[in-house]
Amino acid sequence: LGMFSELKFPVPWGHVAAKAWGPSEGHPVLCLHGWLDNANTFDKLIPLLPRDCYYVAMDFSGHGLSSHRPAGSPYHFLDYVTDVRRVAAALQWRRFTLMGHSMGKTKTSLNAQLFFLSYCFISPQFCFLYPEMVDKLILLENLGFLLAPEDTEAWLKSERMAIDTLLSLEAKQQIPKARSPEAALQRLLEANRHLTAEGGAILLQRGATETPAG
Repeated sequence: LGMFSELKFPVPWGHVAAKAWGPSEGHPVLCLHGWLDNANTFDKLIPLLPRDCYYVAMDFSGHGLSSHRPAGSPYHFLDYVTDVRRVAAALQWRRFTLMGHSMGKTKTSLNAQLFFLSYCFISPQFCFLYPEMVDKLILLENLGFLLAPEDTEAWLKSERMAIDTLLSLEAKQQIPKARSPEAALQRLLEANRHLTAEGGAILLQRGATETPAG
């Protein structure tokens, strides 16, 4: 398992990079690195693990060889959970083992500690949100993920809905259609019944882009 291959999965802001070991038909194992790390975290570990598995170690957005999110965009821990969902979908994995690593004790500022804790939550959080997709959860130097019992149901429903809705919208994205100025105005008026033709024309001056074909 010393040999590996590089993978890239397209996302709206670029790509998520990963490296893979083992036979692609083997049991799927998705490996998640820890705070300020990347997929190379697993270089020394993977060769010691069973050879009949297919290990994919991803670089979270902004780490390793993965694209950074657009300038000004936050790196929230739930966005990393969404990245895991994207990679699983790209690999067409319906059920897999999830192995997550995070750093041990650190002497850092409070903000850094909180950020580090968010990384600890990614693997168990994904397992909590999508239990039907995870057959085993392996945590290396990880704190796990706990919620107050009274908050569990509401959190699970809202966060899973947020991720699923986002990915559903991304999947439906199409190349914008080119319309004549008249057709664009008609489309805008149909979608906004309160607009007048004059008001719609004013909005289109800044809300539409002229193509080379006019």
